[in-house]
Amino acid sequence: MHNLKQIREVKQLKRLDLIASSIVEGFITGLHKSPYHGFSVEFSEHRPYNSGESIRFIDWKLFARTEKLFVKKFEQETNLRSFIVLDTSSSMLFPLESGHANKLEFAIFISAALLYIFQRQRDASGLITFSEEIDFFTSAKLNSAHQNLIISTLQQLLDNQQQLKNRKTRVSLILHEIAERLPRRSLVLIFSDFLVDESIEQIVQALEHLRYNRHEVIIFYLFDEMLEFNFEFENRPYKFVDIETGKILKVNPNFIRKEYKQRFSAFLEELKTRCGQMRIDFVKCDVNKDFSQVLIPYLLKRQKLF
Repeated sequence: MHNLKQIREVKQLKRLDLIASSIVEGFITGLHKSPYHGFSVEFSEHRPYNSGESIRFIDWKLFARTEKLFVKKFEQETNLRSFIVLDTSSSMLFPLESGHANKLEFAIFISAALLYIFQRQRDASGLITFSEEIDFFTSAKLNSAHQNLIISTLQQLLDNQQQLKNRKTRVSLILHEIAERLPRRSLVLIFSDFLVDESIEQIVQALEHLRYNRHEVIIFYLFDEMLEFNFEFENRPYKFVDIETGKILKVNPNFIRKEYKQRFSAFLEELKTRCGQMRIDFVKCDVNKDFSQVLIPYLLKRQKLF
């Protein structure tokens, strides 16, 4: 399902808990037609059978339905602490056009869907939101009251986006603080567009801090491919306004498109390469595409951790 259609449908639901279940149930249905068929039964109580282990715990009824071998998970295999780290700076409000999903909306919807999955997998979860400083931090818990608190916080962000204007971000400083505040090894899911006045080296050092403290990390890099990467604007003068600072640049996109794309590509490639060297998953997420670009990498990562 195309993202724009998904966004229109889920927005009509209004409530994030309903949005989350809609996204996940639709995703599970789609898995039956994809190469990742099998993940749909791994959400709660199963994992793939590994050659050589005892066949005692194989779920033969599930095998009859899927023709694939899965075993029942033991309780200790289902516990994981996951933290959603969400950038709420003003640049996340792009694109501003009505009817389109901006980066923040995309991140909120998919965060709610991940929380729904965490519950099904009996994984403890926490939420951290930030701009120039950490705005909200909650430890990882599993109970329903805690989940409701997180959903409520995300709902408030979704409903009050106008209050997020003129907010810069300091990713490296925030990640250093998070690395210090997380007490035990966790899976850290970072949602950001990394539009910062910081060098890649500063960002990398902060990510190294997380890895040094033994945290597993996935970066979901949020962007609008058509406008931010391909720079698809008409051949006429435009007034570009920096959402975070209000700075204005008047220019014809055709005059700067080639150099802009070269710099953008170089930045992404270097960040992705440096993440690879640290064994950090770097996932590009175009907000105009569907939510599976986040859910599948998460499930693959979780599968590797067990």
